[in-house]
This record gives sequence, structure tokens and C-alpha cells, in this order.
Amino acid sequence: MPQPQPRFAVVGNPENRRVALFGDAVRAAGLPAPRIVAWRDVLRAGGADFAADEIVRVDSPGENDEVDRLLRGTDDPTRVEGSARWYARFTAALRGLRGGTRLDDPDDLAVLFDKRRCHAVLDAAGVPVPASPTSGPQAAPVRGWDDVRALMREHRMHRLFVKPAHGSSASGVLAVESDGGGRIRATTSVELASDGRLYNSLRVRRYDREQDIAAVVDALAPDGLHLERWLPKASQAGRAADLRVVVVAGRATHAVVRTSRSPLTNLHLGGSRGDLEAAREAVETAGARWVDVLGVCERAAACFPRTLCVGVDLLPAVGWRRAAVGEVNAFGDLLPRLTGLPGSGAEGRDTYAAQVSAVLHDRHRTGTPHA
Repeated sequence: MPQPQPRFAVVGNPENRRVALFGDAVRAAGLPAPRIVAWRDVLRAGGADFAADEIVRVDSPGENDEVDRLLRGTDDPTRVEGSARWYARFTAALRGLRGGTRLDDPDDLAVLFDKRRCHAVLDAAGVPVPASPTSGPQAAPVRGWDDVRALMREHRMHRLFVKPAHGSSASGVLAVESDGGGRIRATTSVELASDGRLYNSLRVRRYDREQDIAAVVDALAPDGLHLERWLPKASQAGRAADLRVVVVAGRATHAVVRTSRSPLTNLHLGGSRGDLEAAREAVETAGARWVDVLGVCERAAACFPRTLCVGVDLLPAVGWRRAAVGEVNAFGDLLPRLTGLPGSGAEGRDTYAAQVSAVLHDRHRTGTPHA
């Protein structure tokens, strides 16, 4: 008796390109288009139900003003504040998804969207990460700029990243530097308004007055902050470089190099794609193995075995010989038209087609049933 065709469902914003690209991959595999369950409906209803035979993908709730209002409780989607409320409502919504076979485990997502918890999980598993005083059993509280300054002195962190614990896409992130004379500056995409409110901007700017930096940090602190030592990164063509590596079903399948003149390499903040082959050659010239670099990303993904796909931000050290994991992103697969790495099993496929193929060929291992 022939097996019934798999049926996919997607929790996402119906108009979003992420949902469209995944739907294209499902149809290209000869399957019916996924059933789309809108985030706004999930949030209004407090959940959603799925049939036992539906394979459920949870996609990003971002880039929709109405959904952002429902999650963060603000009428201005450019505001930075509100990430703690976003996290509480997002994780509650995940718990309200009932039935189906989940490709994104709710408990994994709860960790992935808390940088402090994610860092602690990676560190405990032996995955190389930047040193941090705000994760693990001895985590220090950060109630504002005074705590940041005290931790900088205590841990001799003259350069560090201050990150909202529940932020994404570099929202609210500050790259902070201090010199021997006590002067301090911060590079960030945060715009500090005259009334003290914080706004996301596509322009990376620098604050040189400590009182301005303190005002930004103090405004962010109630939502939770995570501190990490700023590791000097490798460069490519005179620009700071890191990698986004997508791991699907345990294998590194896709990778891009991101370069920037600022410490923030996010492409939407002016970063640009670098030369992946040149990065591989630099690693091997340094005496390391490219497969080991990708292996660091696979080890990070292995900390979340019930989630099919994650995007790992890998920080290659100066000289390209070593690397650490900066972030693990639940929705880090938006790399349009990028095809798989040689030898990955995803050659010729984009990130979405690679995920569909992984489900079809190893469905029970990659999916998690939910009552």
C-alpha cells in the first residue's frame, strides 16, 4: 500500500518571502502547497491546532507590524524596547501550537531566543564561545550601565558586545570599547531620541559620550542584557569578516561570508557578502581544516537536536585558524538563491529545498510529535 504524501503546514506571516520560499520548495518536491497558519491568528486565538499527519514548520513572526504590536505591545515597529514582552508572548504562543509533527521544538526555540541560556548551553557542551559573565550558573545580573561598567572592570573586558537577551537582527546591540584613559565609545544601529526612546536604524552610528551610552543601556536593561567579550575577528579585503552557516538535520549545508567596515556584519546594516572560497583557502593556509570549521557549527546545532534547521554565526579569529560561535539563530535560513556546499548533500538546493529534502528522506529523526 503506497504511503500517503507528507503534508506541510507553516506558522508564519502569509505575505512574507520566507513563507513563499518554503512553499516554493515544497511544491518543487511534488507536494501540495503548505497550509499557512498566520501568526496574527495564532496570537489572537492563543494557539492553533494541527492534524496528526501535518509536518509543522514555525517561521519568523518578524516583518509584520500587526504581529509586532501583538508581541511587543508597541505601535511603532522601529522601537527597540519591548523584547522581554516579545519573548514571553512568543514562547507562550509556541506552547499553544497543538498536534502535528514539529520541525522546530518549542523548548529549543525558548533557549535560542534567550542569548544567556543559549550561550550557557553551548559552553556546557564544549562549543567555543566568547567569554561571558552573564550566562551559566554564576551569571551576573545587569540592571544598567553601572553593572556593565563593573563587569568590564572585574573581567578585564575592554572591548565587549552588549546584547539584548531576546533581540535579533542586531537590534539593540552595542559594540563597546574603552581605552586606557577611561574614554569609551559604542558602535550600534540604535538611535537615541531626545526623549530617551530607542529606535532601530539602518545606519550604524558611534556614540562617544558615556552618558549617551549609559542612557541606551539603561533603557535596554529592563528587557534583559547579555555581555560577551569582543573577539578580534579575521578580515577579508580589509573588512571584518564572519560567517553565517546553515545547519540542516545536523549537517552544515550552506554558508556565506559577511564583511563590514563596522563591528556589525549584518547585511541589512551595510554588510556585504564576501568570498567563501577565499575564506576556505585562508583557513587551510593557516593550517586548519575547513571541515573542522564547519564542524564547530554542527556541534552548536547538535545542542538543539529536536530542531531541523538553525543558522550559526561563526566568528573566525584573526589568522583564520580558530573560530567561535557568536549566535545560533532559529530563523537563520533566509539566504535566497544560495545553493548548498560541495559535499553537503544539498548541492543545487537552496536552504528551504534542503530542509524539505531532509524531512522526506529522514522524516522521523528530524520531526518531534506534539500532543
